[in-house]
Amino acid sequence: MDSSSSSSAAGLGSVDPQLQHFIEVETQKQRFQQLVHQMTELCWEKCMDKPGPKLDNRAEACFVNCVERFIDTSQFILNRLEQTQKSKPVFSESLSD
Repeated sequence: MDSSSSSSAAGLGSVDPQLQHFIEVETQKQRFQQLVHQMTELCWEKCMDKPGPKLDNRAEACFVNCVERFIDTSQFILNRLEQTQKSKPVFSESLSD
């Protein structure tokens, strides 16, 4: 049992491309669902005073604003991380110095 798990872990570079693509897609779906969950929780706590049969105008405007700010902030952080990664040397290159 140990040998099969260690051989599968060692052979990750030879994973079927279709399987690898499927895993990447599923991972992206999971991240998206986590983001939606975080956004829902944050905006619900911020905008919902008392649940009722329908949203009043204030709560609806608050939700719209909250979602837009959440998306803006997430995009800003993603862009900043990309800029940071581009400006840093690759780890393997820094080891050879």
